[in-house]
Amino acid sequence: MSINNGKQSTTGTSFRSGGFRGPGSGRHMGMGSGEKANDFKGTMSKLVKYLGAYKAAIVLILIVAAGSTLFSIVGPKILGKATTKLFEGVMAKISGTGNIDFPAIRQILLFVLGLYLISALLNYIQGWIMSGVAVKITYRFRKDIAEKINRMPLSYFDGTNHGEVLSKITNDVDTVNRTLSQSLSQIVTSLVMVIGVLIMMFSINWIMTLVSLIVIPLSMILVRLIIKQSQKYFKQQQEYIGHINGHVEEMYSGHIVMKSFNGEERSMKEFKDLNDTLYTAGWKSLFLSRIMMPMMTILGNISYVAISILGGWLVVKKAITIGDIQAFIQYVRSFTRPLTQLANISNVLQQTAAAAERVFEFLEEKEHLNEKGKNNLPINITGNVEFKNVHFGYSNDKIIINNFSAKAEKGNKIAIVGPTGAGKTTMVKLLMRFYELNSGSILIDSHDIREYTRNSLRKMFAMVLQDTWLFNGTIMDNIRYGRPEATDEEVIEAAKTAYAHHFIMALPEGYDMVINEEANNISQGEMQLLTIARAILADPKMLILDEATSSVDTLTEVHIQKAMDTLMKGRTSFVIAHRLSTIRDADLILVMNKGDIVEQGTHEELLAQKGFYAELYNSQFEYTESA
Repeated sequence: MSINNGKQSTTGTSFRSGGFRGPGSGRHMGMGSGEKANDFKGTMSKLVKYLGAYKAAIVLILIVAAGSTLFSIVGPKILGKATTKLFEGVMAKISGTGNIDFPAIRQILLFVLGLYLISALLNYIQGWIMSGVAVKITYRFRKDIAEKINRMPLSYFDGTNHGEVLSKITNDVDTVNRTLSQSLSQIVTSLVMVIGVLIMMFSINWIMTLVSLIVIPLSMILVRLIIKQSQKYFKQQQEYIGHINGHVEEMYSGHIVMKSFNGEERSMKEFKDLNDTLYTAGWKSLFLSRIMMPMMTILGNISYVAISILGGWLVVKKAITIGDIQAFIQYVRSFTRPLTQLANISNVLQQTAAAAERVFEFLEEKEHLNEKGKNNLPINITGNVEFKNVHFGYSNDKIIINNFSAKAEKGNKIAIVGPTGAGKTTMVKLLMRFYELNSGSILIDSHDIREYTRNSLRKMFAMVLQDTWLFNGTIMDNIRYGRPEATDEEVIEAAKTAYAHHFIMALPEGYDMVINEEANNISQGEMQLLTIARAILADPKMLILDEATSSVDTLTEVHIQKAMDTLMKGRTSFVIAHRLSTIRDADLILVMNKGDIVEQGTHEELLAQKGFYAELYNSQFEYTESA
C-alpha cells in the first residue's frame, strides 16, 4: 500500500502582522527551567518503575559511586598525619632533639595516593556504567514513543501541536537522559560526601565543626534566594529561545509569502523584540547563576578565618595537631560544594519530573482499539464495498456524517463530489479505518472491515492525495516506497506508466537524484507524478484518488488521466473530485452535502435531474467562462 498523505507545504503558512504562525513552529519545543510536574511523587514512582529493568546496574552504580566518594573522604585526614609528622620533625630538628621522618611521610603519601587512584578508578567505572544505562534508557524511551505514535488514532494528532509531540521525543527525553547520566550518581556522591565529611569533621574536633556549620544556614538561604530570582529568568530564556526559533523557522519557510507582502520590516521588528527579551533574560539568568559561587566563596572564606583562629588556639592548647587543622580546612572546603550541588539537583529533579510526566502522559494516551485475535483481510477479495448507515463525528456531540449509505461494485469508479466541508475526505478516512465509526458499518465483500486488522485492510488500497509526500532520499527509493521489494525495472516501468520517466531522465542524476528534505528541488507537478508512480507500483486491489491531478498542467493531466484509467481498470476506485469535468465517466457519482448523500447516479443522470450536482457542475463552467 502507498499512502501519500501529504508533506505539509511550507509556503502555506498564514500571514499576519508581526510574522507567521505555521505548524510546528517551535513554540513548544523547549521546557522552561522552572517548569514543575503536577504529580512529582507519582511521576518519580513511574520513572523508578520504568528503570526496573536496569535495577542491578543502577545499584552497582550507586555502590561504586559511594565507594569512590568514601575513598576520597578518608584522604585528607590521613594526609593530615603526614603534615603533623613533617611539622613535628621540623620542630624536633630546630630544637636538636630529632629529625624529619621522611620514610613514614613517604609511606603515608603513597597510601593517600593509592586511595585517590582507587577513588578515581571507581569514579571512572561508575561514569562508564551510568553512561551506558542512560543511553539504553533514552533509546527505550524514544523507541516506546515512536511505537506509540504508530498506535495512536489520528484524532489525537488533530488536537495536538506537532511541535508538542516532537518536543516529547527530543527535549523531554534528553532532559531525563541528562538527569540519569549526571545527577543520579551526583545525588549519591553528594549525600555520601556531606555525611562522610561531617563525620570526619566531628572526629577531628566538635567545637570547630559547630563553628563551621554556622555558615551552612546562611549559605542555604543565599542559594535559595539566588535560585528563586534566577529561576524566572531561566524560564523566560528557555521560552524565548523557542519563540526565536519558531520565528526564524517561519520566516525561512514562508519567505516567499513574507517578501510578497513586504513583511521584512515587520519580521525584523518582531525578531528584535524577541531577541531583546532573550538578551535581557539571558544575561540576568547568567549573572545570577554565576554570582552564586563567589558569594559562597566569601562565606567560605569567613568560615576559614574563624576556623584558622580557633584552630590555632586549640593547637596552642595542644587539643589538636596542626595536621588536623589542615585536614579540617580541606573538609570544610569539601562540605559546601556538595550542599550546593544538592540544592541545584533538587531543581533539576523538578525539571526531570516535569519532562518525564509529559512523556508518561503521552505513553498512557488512548490507543487504537485492540486488534488481538483479528484476522487479516484475504488477498483475493473482489472489491465490493458497501457503506451501511454510517454515522461519524470527530467528537460525539458533533456528528458530521449522517446515515451515509452507498454501494460500490467490483471495478467501479466511484466519484465523491460536494462543496468544501461536505465530508468527502472523511469518508475515505473511515474506509481506511483512520477513524472508527460512531455507528453503522463499512463492508468489503460483505465483511465488516472492523473484523480485520488495519494493516491488512490498508494493503488493499493505494492512496494518491492532493498534498504530496516525499521523503529525503533518491527518486528510486521514493517510488519504491509503494512496494519495497520491487526491482529497479519495475520502478522504471511504473514511472513510465505515470508519465514521470521523461522528466526523471532529464534530471542531473536521473533516478539516483536525491530529493532534499524540503522537496523543493523538483516542481509540485513532478512531485505529484512521483506519488502517482508510487501508487501504480503498489498494484493495489482498490484505489483512492483525492484530486490527484490538481497540481499539474493541462497536458500532463491528460497523460495522467490515461495512466489512471489504465490503473483503475478492474479495480474499485474512489475518486474525490473538485473539478467535476474529470469524473464524467464515473460509474457512480455520490453527491455529498453537510455529511449526507443528497444525490447519486451517473453524470448524465444527475445533470438530467437538474438538482444540486447540476448546480455545482454549471457553476464551475460559469466561473471558467467569466474568468
